Amino acid sequence: MPKARFGEIYKDLKDLIEAGEYPEGALLPSENDLATQYDCSRNTVRRALARLAADGYVQSQQGKGVRSIYAPADMTTCVAGTIESFQERAERSHRDTRSEVLLFEDIVADDDLASETGFPHGISLIHIIRVRCFDDEPLIVDHNWFRRDVMPLLTPQIATGSIYDYLENDLGLVIATSKRVITVELADDIDRQCLDLGDYNSVAVVTSQVFSSDGVQFEYTRSRHQPDVFRFQDVATRSRLML
Repeated sequence: MPKARFGEIYKDLKDLIEAGEYPEGALLPSENDLATQYDCSRNTVRRALARLAADGYVQSQQGKGVRSIYAPADMTTCVAGTIESFQERAERSHRDTRSEVLLFEDIVADDDLASETGFPHGISLIHIIRVRCFDDEPLIVDHNWFRRDVMPLLTPQIATGSIYDYLENDLGLVIATSKRVITVELADDIDRQCLDLGDYNSVAVVTSQVFSSDGVQFEYTRSRHQPDVFRFQDVATRSRLML
């Protein structure tokens, strides 16, 4: 079967799983049934199922079939393996959101900032601090640094919406990869001012370096999350060394 056919089956099954047609724990139709349904070979079905398994949607169980293991991530979940904008997270979870820009300034990377962010010393950056609210509840404080030469016309107004939408749709930038580190840190003055920490004295921090398709780092972000609602979600497979 042509590659496009395999891709169509994968996308159709993925959409059905995400829509709840096959909720977590439910068995998908057998390979024979799927081959009949899509009028294709069992090998084509296996390829689609293998990709779904690699992407964390299904798992094969010997003697039982293929079971859905997909659990939708909520708004405050950090999903490994994806680069998702705040606006995209809002659309996925069907929740109202808004962003408040606390700081928007042009700076130049000194030695300390260059060492922390990975940007070259002396490069012009835009430093932004934004409070991210879900259903009018502030849950994240984002500290962003962007290369000014990549987005010379970026404004505070654009920053209240989706900067990624601006980069991809207005500037044609291809966002490719991100390196992320998750830590727990003591809350700072901005955290305590903007977030309802209650009895907590710390926040979950997701630090990201984001690169375009040409290998240029254009963003460094420290997202500081209210700890009682922060979740990290990942699907991992065990790889055993062959000796």
